[in-house]
Amino acid sequence: MPETMIPASPKTDTAPPRSALWGRALTVFAWLSFLSETIIIGTGGAVRLTGSGLGCSDWPLCTPESLVPVFEVQGIHGLIEFGNRLMTGVVGIIALVVVLLVLRRYSGKRGLVRALWFAVGGIVGAVLTYFLVTLISGLSGAEEAPLAFPFATGVLLLAIIAAAVHSVRTTAARRDLVTLAWIVLAGVVAQALVGGITVLTGLNPFIVGFHYASSLLLVCVTAAFLVRLKTAPGPRERAVPTWFAIVTHLAGLVLAMTILFGVLTTGSGPHSGDADVLRHGFDATVLAHVHSWPGYILAGLVLFLTIAAWVLRLEPRRWLLVLVLAILVQVGVGVWQAREGLPPVLVGIHMVLAALSAATYTVVVLRLRRPVPAED
Repeated sequence: MPETMIPASPKTDTAPPRSALWGRALTVFAWLSFLSETIIIGTGGAVRLTGSGLGCSDWPLCTPESLVPVFEVQGIHGLIEFGNRLMTGVVGIIALVVVLLVLRRYSGKRGLVRALWFAVGGIVGAVLTYFLVTLISGLSGAEEAPLAFPFATGVLLLAIIAAAVHSVRTTAARRDLVTLAWIVLAGVVAQALVGGITVLTGLNPFIVGFHYASSLLLVCVTAAFLVRLKTAPGPRERAVPTWFAIVTHLAGLVLAMTILFGVLTTGSGPHSGDADVLRHGFDATVLAHVHSWPGYILAGLVLFLTIAAWVLRLEPRRWLLVLVLAILVQVGVGVWQAREGLPPVLVGIHMVLAALSAATYTVVVLRLRRPVPAED
């Protein structure tokens, strides 16, 4: 009897399309980017709240003689500060992967290769700048070149910006995703530079506050990337009444004021990052009250928007519900920490919740508009 031949199905019949695989990978790393940007706010807060801000006394090295902390000399503070620096590396790698995945999916191999050439040029330029500044410092008689690494990092940042501009101009599809991905990567590199300046200036409270605010903005950008990633491309139209959009943006302004006064309040309080660091001289008690006023106004505005959105069945109603719950918890934690004398754990939770609240507000704003329905 002849053998029965059963044709085998080709693998391509069951395997997902390659574009779908790129899309899944991009979604995974986009979420990792959002989570890592949130986590680094927690680790940065731990550095400040445990008095480990100068656990590593130098930058980019931990000490003038060592890349890593020496436990016998710096103790737990050096480990905490160095751990936050390592987290910066993790955040940067994830941001880089997101950029590469976005370019591979929407710019093709050519766009990816061009970006890699920009990366090689940036790295070479940064290395040459480092050695040039070091050489100039040596010729001038200086034993050290403290500006060598900041200048090198600046050159790398300029290369990233140039690559971003080129990618956005040469990408036909999903320029919004390409732009947001590059913003995160450039922001991480800029944050590393700001972090180094923070150490070199002895934890200047204004620079520390700017460092936190920048991290918070990166959380918002990664949240925006996640929303846009799942949103259909094309023209968009307003999905809410005009008055609703105006009140929503007004709430955003109040949220920004709340965060600003919160940063100033923390910068005047006991958690300076190091026992020997001087604060900027504002009265922390007065600032704590000033910080609470826009916080209460914000809670009222968001509660009003949430009720109106559910009554009118508007698009952002579910995310507004999340936002109002986050703000109510934030207000509760703020009152609790003030009554308990600002315990570090509660202050850290307050910092992370502020970032998550800002990210949720970002999602709400993006839900104010929707894709224009396709015409028949």
